[in-house]
Amino acid sequence: DKMQNARRQSEYRVMALVRGGFLLAQNLLTLGSFVTVLLAFNPWVALILFGAAIPAFVVQCRYSHLNFRLEAWRTPETRSMAYLEQVLTLDTTVKEVKLFGLGEPLLLRYAKIFRKIFEEDARLARSRSLKSLLWGLLATLAYYGANIWIVYLTLAARITLGGMSLYLTLFNQSQGTFQGLLDNINSLYENGLFLDNLFSFLKLNSQVPVLGQDQRPAEDPARGVEFKDVWFQYPGSRDWVVQGLSLEIGPSEKLALVGENGAGKTTVIKLLTRLYEPTKGRIFFRGVDLRYFSPEELQRRIGAIFQDYVRYHLSLGENVGLGDVERLEDQERIEAASEKTGADAVARALPEGYATMLGRWFDHGHELSGGQWQKVALARAFMGEREVLVLDEPTASLDAGAEYEIFERFKDLTGGKIAILVSHRFSTVRMADRIAVLKAGRIEELGSHAELLARGGTYARLFELQAQGYR
Repeated sequence: DKMQNARRQSEYRVMALVRGGFLLAQNLLTLGSFVTVLLAFNPWVALILFGAAIPAFVVQCRYSHLNFRLEAWRTPETRSMAYLEQVLTLDTTVKEVKLFGLGEPLLLRYAKIFRKIFEEDARLARSRSLKSLLWGLLATLAYYGANIWIVYLTLAARITLGGMSLYLTLFNQSQGTFQGLLDNINSLYENGLFLDNLFSFLKLNSQVPVLGQDQRPAEDPARGVEFKDVWFQYPGSRDWVVQGLSLEIGPSEKLALVGENGAGKTTVIKLLTRLYEPTKGRIFFRGVDLRYFSPEELQRRIGAIFQDYVRYHLSLGENVGLGDVERLEDQERIEAASEKTGADAVARALPEGYATMLGRWFDHGHELSGGQWQKVALARAFMGEREVLVLDEPTASLDAGAEYEIFERFKDLTGGKIAILVSHRFSTVRMADRIAVLKAGRIEELGSHAELLARGGTYARLFELQAQGYR
């Protein structure tokens, strides 16, 4: 909501503020000369002409504030409209929209929100126009009253015809300039209200704490990743997603995380990469508290591909190279990363190889299958020379042959690195050095595949359930 408010009309408002400032200065200079002459002629005339314009100005300022508050209040509704528009137009949603007949219902929902916003704007515009008109009549009456008085003075021979022409012109121009001055002030006020959203947004600071580097201890290469009594809950929620998690992962160790949906597997990964901060407890990397690492530094050293990986509508080479932006043009590195996951075969099947545009959003784009996209995403994870590699459901879209090929080479691909594997497939996790079974954010079991089977606990039960499906 804050970002939406900051983006709204920000470019237009900035330019309007600059133009309004110059116009205000111009009006002040012009009005100064008019006021001098009017005060010398009759202070009461000046007071009536200028004072009659102030009520309309007050009304305009009040409605500018109301308009600003209305725009801010309905930010969630405008975001909802943008979301519905995306659902109705993006290729990633078109299948369900068509198959479930969602087009008309979603369009009606969009139209309902649009109509509500339109009616609010219309009511505000009607009220603003009516009250501005009524108070504007006061300024008009004052202007014509002053003109009638000048004509009366001329007929009474108290001023000359030349004087009458001077004062009539002066009344017209001075009141117009004064109203223009008030309009500029109101415009500056309204633009300032909207720009305050932008400046407030730009002042937001990261809430990720980074401890002083002068106190940062030296890293210990003999230690890997350590979770020490880590707890986590989302802001505003009373439920603990992670509860008292303590776990040590040795250097170069391959650890698998398994458990039912909602057990906290992906949350643990996000805590490690500082996408979230622990509510309680500490996480260490090579013996150093993660709070000594900025998120940017840590994320350069930890590579992760999540199950909801991004399909970039860019070239195949860029889709892989984005795993290490600084080496985005390193074709040799891109090809080496692709060979590790089979994405090189995808490149060979495309008309322009690694230069082929992926996706259908732009001209000459080629859509990939789910398995091909996943190979490309995996290659992105292997692009950088990370010390920790996290794979969250890395083979969910791969066929059995491709999955077997990758995990036959799993230890070679992750050699010398800490590897954390999250998966529901027990055929995948059995090759890890150790397996941690999570339940309700806690470690229920920990050991190798053979040890956990021998224990006959949750892991053995889940493994047997999956095995029965292949018998």
